[in-house]
Amino acid sequence: MKDTIEALFNLPAAELTEDAETTFSLFLDKLNAGEIRSAEPDATAPTGWRVNEWVKKGILLGFRIGAIESFGGQFFDKHTYPVKPMTLEDRVRVVPGGSSVRTGAYLAPGVVCMPPMYINVGAYVGEGTMVDSHALVGSCAQIGARVHLSAAAQIGGVLEPIGAMPVIIEDDVMVGGNCGVYEGTIVKRRAVLGSGVILTRSTPVYNVVTGEVHRATDELPLIIPEGAVVVAGSRAISSGPGQEWGLSLYTPVIVKIRDEKTDAKVQLEDFLR
Repeated sequence: MKDTIEALFNLPAAELTEDAETTFSLFLDKLNAGEIRSAEPDATAPTGWRVNEWVKKGILLGFRIGAIESFGGQFFDKHTYPVKPMTLEDRVRVVPGGSSVRTGAYLAPGVVCMPPMYINVGAYVGEGTMVDSHALVGSCAQIGARVHLSAAAQIGGVLEPIGAMPVIIEDDVMVGGNCGVYEGTIVKRRAVLGSGVILTRSTPVYNVVTGEVHRATDELPLIIPEGAVVVAGSRAISSGPGQEWGLSLYTPVIVKIRDEKTDAKVQLEDFLR
């Protein structure tokens, strides 16, 4: 399938036949089942993750071959990307009230979706994760098991450029309300992002525990260490008019490493699942 997708992706749109749609349909089945992913764990990679470019190409192929059609009401989209088909056997709770999961996303058993929320194509959401109200899981974002995406959390998608790492949220991470994680940032397992934390490729993260400053490089994305507790902070402007005016800039700060006290504060109630 990888070779076929690669070949179809390189063809001009005019040369894509019904066979391309048949291949895409098989590709979409595997994406929906979580059998293929746009990124997956790789212990040999510096980040611990590997981008599967051919999977991203397959997702983009679906947009190229899709024609806009009506899905009822006021919904008009590419016919290759309807709402994800789901049944009771999937054991995923989607509470009524405006939530939507686009086909091509994988939701493991035990995922809880609170309305309204949105999960885009290519996303992977691990077992027992809660996607809370007004949360977004962007295209190709990879969300681990037992993650809590709190209300209004925004997990950015990175479908293009094809070779770019999507946003990765590993197992047992707590993402607080109104957080934003973008541009291929990787949040390692058991980290905690306090309410309002914004992480981008250009965001330096100050670690008062180790004295380090975590930044993205030309080769690597921003990586939040395992178990880090990150809160929204500020740092004073040290020169020019900003210093004269007493201004500060927003910056995320790692204030501690997750411990039992932290666990007690962020633990999800079992009865919600």
